[in-house]
Amino acid sequence: MTIGVGGSTAEAEFSNMRDMTAGIVPIDNSDREARLAKAQALMREQGIDALYLDTTVNLNYFTGLNLKLTERLHGAILPADGAITYLSPAFEEPKTRSMLKIEGDIRVWEEHEDPGALVIDTIESLGIPSGRLAIDPNAPFFNVDGLRRAGNRYELVNGASITGACRSVKSEREIALMQRSNEITLEVHKAAARILREGIGTVEVEEFVLEAYRRLGGKAPQSGRPIVLFGEATAYPHGVDYPQTLNDGDMVLLDLGCFVADYRSDMTRTYVFGEPTPRQREVWDLEKAAQAAGFAAAKLGAPCEAVDYGARDLIEATPGYEKEYGAPGLTHRTGHGIGIEVHEESYIVRNNKRPLEVGMCFSIEPMICIYGEFGIRLEDCAYMAEDGVRWFTQPCHSVEDPFGYEA
Repeated sequence: MTIGVGGSTAEAEFSNMRDMTAGIVPIDNSDREARLAKAQALMREQGIDALYLDTTVNLNYFTGLNLKLTERLHGAILPADGAITYLSPAFEEPKTRSMLKIEGDIRVWEEHEDPGALVIDTIESLGIPSGRLAIDPNAPFFNVDGLRRAGNRYELVNGASITGACRSVKSEREIALMQRSNEITLEVHKAAARILREGIGTVEVEEFVLEAYRRLGGKAPQSGRPIVLFGEATAYPHGVDYPQTLNDGDMVLLDLGCFVADYRSDMTRTYVFGEPTPRQREVWDLEKAAQAAGFAAAKLGAPCEAVDYGARDLIEATPGYEKEYGAPGLTHRTGHGIGIEVHEESYIVRNNKRPLEVGMCFSIEPMICIYGEFGIRLEDCAYMAEDGVRWFTQPCHSVEDPFGYEA
């Protein structure tokens, strides 16, 4: 039996769990003010006069204002110079004001009025009668369309060059929050592996994972559920739409993550329930080597795509594996940026020439998919430090001892 897999119960595991979030330092206004200043400096460099932030994670990132997206426009305008101005439905203004962390004027629109016109009128009132308006890249189309119709004297451009540039480089405080989030997720992985038994269902494991996060202090994502896969279903990177039951000899794949003070972890462990076959061992070892090769290619100043090539070239050079995203083989990019969202800039994929720099955080997960048989993904997140790349958590140890209990 694979070391660390099976032999326990949910009740036993829960009895040993304690909150792991003591001592964390959440993001505060000093962080937000630095972010706003950096965004404004980037805007001036790029010749952008104002940035429109919609009800998205970008609004939360820069201001701490956490709103739910609805059909009503709610957001903010950040000029290249000057204070931020908020936009709100008139009847929501008192609530919006009560939620403000970064102070600013609030402009409102009534139910019968055009909110797009309010945005444009606000920009003009800030002394910007025309120019380049950067749009939150996550803004819904219906709001962007309203701005386009109301503000045809402005050039609308993609704001990702501002929001992505800020968010993809993390501060020490952000990295510390992600460190704790990854540590909690690793503990959940270990506990979930220990409760496995023949006949257990994927839904039962999913429920265990959600409760384990609650007890350890991590906040599970509101959308979606943990990815828990057994057997042939492990070949599908984002899971399948049917539950499975665990059998002896099955490959097991768990893709888990949580929030700690708004910052994400994302970690996948794949192992065998029972004794690995020679075929399972061979593919698992190749996956581990490919992940290590991706990590070794992550050098300060190297392009993001170098990490993808490092992992991909090893897999594609192995007989029996396809090239160019074919299966069996590495069918998708090697990784993605991570922070307040599980997938964000900068992506670890071919043609991404952005140089790796201190503060960038990303996953390394060169999954091998063998449809009709099984798949193996070993996913850990890394970050670029002053002295080079570092793991948040140590990768799997071996196919016999994935969690390194006897390392």
